[in-house]
Amino acid sequence: MTQFFKLLFLSTMVMGTLVAVSSYSWLSMWMGLEINLLSIIPILSNSKSMLSSESALKYFITQAMASSILLFSIIMMMNSNDFLPQNFNYLFSMIMNSALLTKVGAAPFHIWFPEVMEGLSWMNCLIMLTWQKVAPMIILMYNSKMITFLSLIIIISSLIGGIMGINQISLRKIMAYSSINHIGWMIASMVSSINIWTIYFLIYSLISINIILIFNKLNIFFLKQMFSSSNPNKTMKFFLIMNFLSLGGLPPFLGFLPKWLTVNNLVINNFFFLSSCLIILTLITLFFYLRMTFTSMIMNSSESIISNNKKTLSFPVTALNFISLSGLTLSPLIISLI
Repeated sequence: MTQFFKLLFLSTMVMGTLVAVSSYSWLSMWMGLEINLLSIIPILSNSKSMLSSESALKYFITQAMASSILLFSIIMMMNSNDFLPQNFNYLFSMIMNSALLTKVGAAPFHIWFPEVMEGLSWMNCLIMLTWQKVAPMIILMYNSKMITFLSLIIIISSLIGGIMGINQISLRKIMAYSSINHIGWMIASMVSSINIWTIYFLIYSLISINIILIFNKLNIFFLKQMFSSSNPNKTMKFFLIMNFLSLGGLPPFLGFLPKWLTVNNLVINNFFFLSSCLIILTLITLFFYLRMTFTSMIMNSSESIISNNKKTLSFPVTALNFISLSGLTLSPLIISLI
């Protein structure tokens, strides 16, 4: 019964996103977002855990507020030609973009995002980090002509995503602040090219899936657990460390490719200041990824020579990790073949 209930709401959640993405009018986009929101609340809430129910309530209140602001801006934009001056359209476009950025969790509209993530299971965190960003970001693409406003959002997201992630000990909050940083990069890629946004989002989702599946397998939620739990299984520990370096965008890994494409496109379009800010501020996130991985590798912790740990990665997860880690090497070959 529980599985059917989850499956029903997952399918309506996917349907809501597809309705929002494939709509021709602003109002039907709003309806798609609402279907998506009403479907995910039962998935997030859990009767056995008070924290997940609290997170679901926080998420609902924030999203309902953003939806009402979005609907208000849509109605005002549709009627502004009748009773308001033409320059008010710019104001309502900014209000609409702010509502969409609140839905996606971009800074400075991000306060709810780490708090909601903190109470969820890893599988629900994965939905929040990947699927829930698709519809608002694609709708944002249709209204992405406000370069100055979006540039400010990009810089603030990169800055807050880096600085706020440094002093966290919760892995879920680290993933949330990392996501805020990547939202800045995604908006930057969206401003210059939709194709680059698609590549960025797919690669970010792949790396996030790899990391969260390992965290879920080990059942760890805090840094201290990460240092001790991943020691017995060396393969899992290696994959986890390499995926974090890939998420930071170090060159030998697949995570470098979308950042490289984004910076290249920004420079071609003369966004020199924006690309410089992104490169400098992403070093802060790379710092706390390196701190996590180095401590995990170097820290001396008690472990037996003969391991009794039965937790191993399944073949599909291992294959996903292999694709992620060797992707940068394979992608030029695939592109040249195409």
